[in-house]
Amino acid sequence: MRRFSLWLRGKPLITDSAVALLLFVIDVLALSNSQYKPTYLVLSVLLPLPIVFRRTHTRAAAVAMVALSMIGSLVHWTVGDHSVHPALLGLGIMLYTLVAYVGRRQGLVYLVILVLDGFLAAAAVGKPQGADIVFNALFYALCWTLAEFVGARHAYDAEVAARLAVADYDRERRSHDAVAAERTRIARELHDVVAHAVSVIIVQADGARFALRHDPDTAEQALSTIAGIGREALRELRRTVELLRTDHAPEQLPQHGTAGIAKVVEMMRSAGLEVTLELRGELDAVTPEVSLGIHRIVQESLTNTLRHAGPDPQADVRVTRRETDVLLDITDTGGAPLTAPEPGGCPSASATRALTPARIPGSGLGLVGMRERIAVLGGTLTAGRNPHGGWTVRATIPLERADILD
Repeated sequence: MRRFSLWLRGKPLITDSAVALLLFVIDVLALSNSQYKPTYLVLSVLLPLPIVFRRTHTRAAAVAMVALSMIGSLVHWTVGDHSVHPALLGLGIMLYTLVAYVGRRQGLVYLVILVLDGFLAAAAVGKPQGADIVFNALFYALCWTLAEFVGARHAYDAEVAARLAVADYDRERRSHDAVAAERTRIARELHDVVAHAVSVIIVQADGARFALRHDPDTAEQALSTIAGIGREALRELRRTVELLRTDHAPEQLPQHGTAGIAKVVEMMRSAGLEVTLELRGELDAVTPEVSLGIHRIVQESLTNTLRHAGPDPQADVRVTRRETDVLLDITDTGGAPLTAPEPGGCPSASATRALTPARIPGSGLGLVGMRERIAVLGGTLTAGRNPHGGWTVRATIPLERADILD
């Protein structure tokens, strides 16, 4: 039954046609009270017709209904027929429809017109009787009251529907934002793991290629470094993918600490980058997300130095834990112009580093990823050229992020 009711709600012409048909049947049953049956029958057909369109064309139907009522009164007065049409109950139905679906102001105007029409109808049939006036007043008052209740219900339903639409839109937007944030997080983590390892492998592979024939020991050492970095990158990649596949709590994030920073620095040194490291404060006591952020910023900064600083690059890494945050300062000095071994000479380890290409093509997302990571942690990051021609990355990461609610 509820399904049928919901189906009818979307098809107002069907239900309104049924109401109009009911008024027509009632009006025809009163046909015997009229002395002019053809005229009465024509009006019986016409009077319920506006009811069919009372919700699809409310104003036009209301005007048509009251116009037919006045015409009927004039016709009955002309022919001298004093019979009353029960179908005129449709006037109250139209009043109810105007108040409920259009507004009180239109309903009030229509009610005034109905009063005038009532006096016209009373004049057509003779002196108005008190019972008829009381019945019409009570009937119109009942129609107005029902319209107020139904109108309030419609307004409430419309407000609920609007709120649901806003909630659906907000939920969809949050879902899109969550997906975008997750994609960004995955891309950032994979970039940090893969780009670092691949950059070091490229440097070592180039060095091994130049030293392969003239200095097999150096080439062997470079190949060993490549194998070690590849295994470490594979382990880190597996761990990162495992973390990204599930929702891990912050305490389950990898805790790199000072040992992780020292390992990155040692790996870079083996790749030919001269790095000085200075650690201050209790860096192993920070939260896992801060520890991972420190590790990634140092790793990405040194990787960028190895890529772009040219041959024989140098870098200084200073990580300081302060009272409320951690300060990272990574500075490189750039490198000398690209050189090549003299003809017939054997490249040494330093010569191998000198043959490192001045630029290793990157994705251009290193700084973007660092800024995104720092933004997530609530810190700040600046990067740019220093007065000595090198590059400086300076970042601050708060130990405890204060989430401010708008």
